[in-house]
Amino acid sequence: MDKVWLDSYPDGVPAEIDVDEFASVGALFERSVAAFGAKAAYVNMGKAISYAELDRLTRDFAAYCQKVLGLPRGARVALMMPNLLQYPIAMFGALRAGYVVVNCNPLYTARELEHQLKDSGAEAIVIVENFAHVLEQVIGRTSVKHVIMTGLGDMLDFPKRALVNLVVRHVKKMVPAWSIGHAVPFRTALAQGAQQRFEPVAVGHDDIAFLQYTGGTTGVSKGAMLTHRNIIANLQQAHAWIAPAVKAGEELIVTALPLYHIFALTANCLIFLKIGATNLLITNPRDIPGFVKELGKVRFSVITGVNTLFNALLNNPDFAKLDFSSLKVTLGGGMAVQQAVAEKWQQVTGVPLIEAYGLTETSPAATINPLDLKEYNGSIGLPICSTEVAIRDPEGRDLPLGQAGELCVRGPQVMKGYWNRPEETAQVMMRDGFLRTGDIAVMDEKGFVRIVDRQKDMILVSGFNVYPNEVEAVVAMHPGVLEVAAVGVSDERSGEAVKIFVVRKDPALTAEALIAHCRENLTGYKVPHRVEFRSELPKTNVGKILRRALRDEELAR
Repeated sequence: MDKVWLDSYPDGVPAEIDVDEFASVGALFERSVAAFGAKAAYVNMGKAISYAELDRLTRDFAAYCQKVLGLPRGARVALMMPNLLQYPIAMFGALRAGYVVVNCNPLYTARELEHQLKDSGAEAIVIVENFAHVLEQVIGRTSVKHVIMTGLGDMLDFPKRALVNLVVRHVKKMVPAWSIGHAVPFRTALAQGAQQRFEPVAVGHDDIAFLQYTGGTTGVSKGAMLTHRNIIANLQQAHAWIAPAVKAGEELIVTALPLYHIFALTANCLIFLKIGATNLLITNPRDIPGFVKELGKVRFSVITGVNTLFNALLNNPDFAKLDFSSLKVTLGGGMAVQQAVAEKWQQVTGVPLIEAYGLTETSPAATINPLDLKEYNGSIGLPICSTEVAIRDPEGRDLPLGQAGELCVRGPQVMKGYWNRPEETAQVMMRDGFLRTGDIAVMDEKGFVRIVDRQKDMILVSGFNVYPNEVEAVVAMHPGVLEVAAVGVSDERSGEAVKIFVVRKDPALTAEALIAHCRENLTGYKVPHRVEFRSELPKTNVGKILRRALRDEELAR
């Protein structure tokens, strides 16, 4: 396919980027902390740490892992925490020491966490004490040898640190007795690391930086191997796109999406590290009044999020009273941006809500709309720099412009493959290097891409992937279930929600009982919102349940 999209590029955006500017994420980090030492790098709960402090603290964490824990180069280190100052300290410290970061959702159930720790072979984990009870249930069946425990307030100044941790430990009673004696406090790890000498490690483009877990067609979550080259390429691509709008050392970006999610990890944490921006970390974005209050304390210039987050902000009466005079860029991704939300956002803030598209497997950015877009256009934008997009038929042949087919992506940001899963890698990676996305799209004559359907059965809930096989496997564990099918249905709040169709084995089985069972085994966003009981489910002539038939029924309603 001809690169027709290049003619639509905004002024100042190059067709290609230089992937070789940095040998690793650690090399980028070291250049930034040297260039922006006194500038605030991260702010959370009123506490700021500078780039110079971040340099020292990450060295301390890296030295602790190297010298005290004795972790070898290439060891997997799991991080399980919301947006806190501890996250960038542990993440950059691990990368500087040559480790592979395994991001874990803090809301994982024991079953989900056990799979990810076992599959990745993680030897160490940094975990917020609120979630230690989940780790307690599974650690004996994993390869984890070292637990570093942190309190929510650990990086705050005294007495706020003590107050925040006191509330969690004693008022909410969220910290199990097991953690005492089984884990090293985060602050202790940093103190011990400060007494050791950090040994710089040679890390190159082909080394894995992150094992970023995503769902699978088999229902088994699998780790996308994102190399240092993948990550460097994607942050260079995204930076080239936004460079005309931002200035080094002057920006403040609002990070409400969790850093363990690939969108915020690259779009917020890494891209804006390069230009010395300040990252405002929001620990609990579900507390919209509290979130809006935090926004009122700063002059923010960039904010990223998913459609549901923007919609929630717009529906808070105090949001419209904020000062948006410094806002330059609003980026939406993770799920489709709705026209009504985009139009209202521009009306309230005066800044367009720019939609982008990506996947965990593309580190994540693949397409983005021009920043100077005047109004909502319903597209996911243009292929970003050094990226090729093809629209292909089921046999892998390129289709002409305007014709719908599977969206396929090729570029330096495309993952190395799935960790220890060559068969699943082969299903998505084509021989010519293009990645099958599973989304059906069309490209117009100007290169703009529009998603028209989803080939996969994946359900997208507030920007998070939910795979029906996983939900069905959990529901089928209930002794009262004979058959089950899970599909995505439209939901005003989250874009899509999970609905299950169930054939009962036990006539007394209730929807409430099934949902309670799911809550014990699935992260909240995966739990079905709706249950419909049926006497039978539609099937193919070989007995395979037809999810699409059920989805079509829902659409017809």
